[in-house]
Amino acid sequence: MGESGRVLAMASDHGGFEMREYIKKLLIEDGYDIKDFGCYSVDSVDYPDMIHPAAKTINDGDIKRGIIMCGSGNGAQITANKYANVRAGLCWTVEQARLIRKHNDANIISIPGRFVSLEEGWEMTKAFLNTEFERGRHIRRVEKINKIIK
Repeated sequence: MGESGRVLAMASDHGGFEMREYIKKLLIEDGYDIKDFGCYSVDSVDYPDMIHPAAKTINDGDIKRGIIMCGSGNGAQITANKYANVRAGLCWTVEQARLIRKHNDANIISIPGRFVSLEEGWEMTKAFLNTEFERGRHIRRVEKINKIIK
């Protein structure tokens, strides 16, 4: 990845806090610059309050990729996908993390903080960051994502 690809947005609620802190530490050690949108403790919060600002920065093109988490990963992913330029994929396995990049050109990975181990979350993150979009027939499909049928 180019230098701009070394900046990542991260956000979670309390259900993803421990996972986010674990992955953030490893990413910083790996040389990534993290824009952290919170939350900042295990105290209960509403996930949209953190996910919206992170997704907006991806949507606006200020940061190219992001990592989001909540307890199940679902609420975070649903919130992020409200933005036209965001393609957030919920992943439970490393193979899913590869496929959301290869086939969907996802720019955000959503990880279920309460359903995968810290190590699995880290492996999924690495797969997401190190897999390129396959292009080819997938370009046509990705271009159709935001096409609204009337």
